[in-house]
Amino acid sequence: MASLSETLQNTSLFLKADPRTNSVLAGKFINCLMRNGKKSVAQTVFYAALDIIAEKVPEEDAVSVFTKAVENVRPGIEVRSRRVGGATYQVPTPVNPKRQVTLAIRWILLACRGKKGRPMQFRLAEEFIAAYKREGTAMTTRENVHRMADANKAFAHFAW
Repeated sequence: MASLSETLQNTSLFLKADPRTNSVLAGKFINCLMRNGKKSVAQTVFYAALDIIAEKVPEEDAVSVFTKAVENVRPGIEVRSRRVGGATYQVPTPVNPKRQVTLAIRWILLACRGKKGRPMQFRLAEEFIAAYKREGTAMTTRENVHRMADANKAFAHFAW
């Protein structure tokens, strides 16, 4: 599997590295976190989450925890609906590396936005740490996708 930075740099012409972390992945994550064009708010939330990670996991660099969390959530295989002869089958297919990163970011953000009652930077930091440890809601989503693909591998011959 290609590394995250290679995947993002090879597939995106317009994506710029984040100024503080100098990471293309962080820049993409901030863009996905952004709502209503408020990039400075998204950057503030992301950097605050990294600061919280640095406090809670002092033995690791916060950016490496973030990168490893996204890497852990990336799915290797997913199911796609395929209509064959009047029946619809869930066919397991491998996931493109760029889509792996996109799905991982989406699942982490959905997990954070699903938990209410606390500021976003705390929810984001908790989800990053949980995904780093291979736990949490985003990892559960990944495991469910893998489990569904495994359950439907009998239909893999429909993947053409």
